[in-house]
Amino acid sequence: MKTPRTPRTAFFVLCSLCSLCVLCGGGAAAAQEPSGPQAVSAAQLQAAIGKLGDLDYTTRSTAARTVRRTAATQAVPALVQAVSEQADGYVRYRALVLLTGFNDPRTKDAMRQSLSSPNDRLRAVAYSFFEHNPDPDMIPAFLTALDKEQGEFVRPELVRALAAQGSDPRVRQALLREVGRGEDFFRSAVIEAFGDHKAAYAYDQLASIARLDGPLQDDAALALGKIGDKRALEPLAAIQRTAPKPTQPSIATAICLLGTNCPSHQGYLSDLLKFANENAGFQEMLRGAAAGLGVLAVAGHAEAAASLAAAGAGSANDATRAPVALAFATVALRNTPLTIDLLEKHEDQAGAIALLAEGFDMLEEDLDKERFFAFARRTYWGSPQSSPRRALMQSLIGKLDF
Repeated sequence: MKTPRTPRTAFFVLCSLCSLCVLCGGGAAAAQEPSGPQAVSAAQLQAAIGKLGDLDYTTRSTAARTVRRTAATQAVPALVQAVSEQADGYVRYRALVLLTGFNDPRTKDAMRQSLSSPNDRLRAVAYSFFEHNPDPDMIPAFLTALDKEQGEFVRPELVRALAAQGSDPRVRQALLREVGRGEDFFRSAVIEAFGDHKAAYAYDQLASIARLDGPLQDDAALALGKIGDKRALEPLAAIQRTAPKPTQPSIATAICLLGTNCPSHQGYLSDLLKFANENAGFQEMLRGAAAGLGVLAVAGHAEAAASLAAAGAGSANDATRAPVALAFATVALRNTPLTIDLLEKHEDQAGAIALLAEGFDMLEEDLDKERFFAFARRTYWGSPQSSPRRALMQSLIGKLDF
């Protein structure tokens, strides 16, 4: 089983900007969070927006923090203008991401305009936005783009934006065609989108792919589990007897998602994680177990999230922490309420938050991270001053440096 991945995770993540983030993060954000949105001067806001792409991590993170905490009536018009007019393409990209944190209707127009941008980053963010905010009127344009978009980090987001509207027959026809052709990298993105958006109409194609040995077998198995069609038990049981060891965690996860022997399959993943941590040479199995527990946690299995937190926070082994942190951070993005509940009650809250921060540093899903940041800020502002939840949000804001 592969780590939580593909274009939605950690390919840009090893670039120099993110290296700076790992080295420098956490300093400026440790101060007490203000009690609500702040008013700043127009000059201060424009200066902050202009520094969103600064090579110095502290400078650009401080700039982003200023923008995030500015009242929406000020921030939104300035960000919309930056998306359209800023000369620096990375600043336009960061402005577009930050714009999503204000939940303003003008964001949609900025996203529409960004779909035609030559900047891959802007197009990827726009398609991701429309995955979270489906608009049936966009389907014809998305289907047209599907025939020509080849950006390595853009096309998977386009596929997911279409998969979010799988009730439309035109979308179904197009995506069923795409899952059977092209590079495995792109086919994998279609399969993942089918699972995440519970595309029951793709059952036959996914079952066929799952029966074939190869790099897409675990993807298809997971997608079948996420969709939840009980018919998948037959092909999953069949391949469980013959599939290679690295694929077994995916199959166990899928069968658990279908509601069959879930405690034993989840226990298998947890035990496998512990075994691989304690015995060298099982890194691929460790990644599969961590990713499988992450998928279960996203689906609402709180015990799986707890297993990840315990395994990661309790290990000093980087080979273990990295895949566990990545899976744990993915859970935080895709099932934020479950993650917040776990952190609030966790006996080693600081260790679990540190694990989450490591995972966030590896994830490239900037729009989804911004959604998480916005949730944390709103929760902080809306919680009683002395409440545990407010204290937790302050800790998250400080450690994740937003």
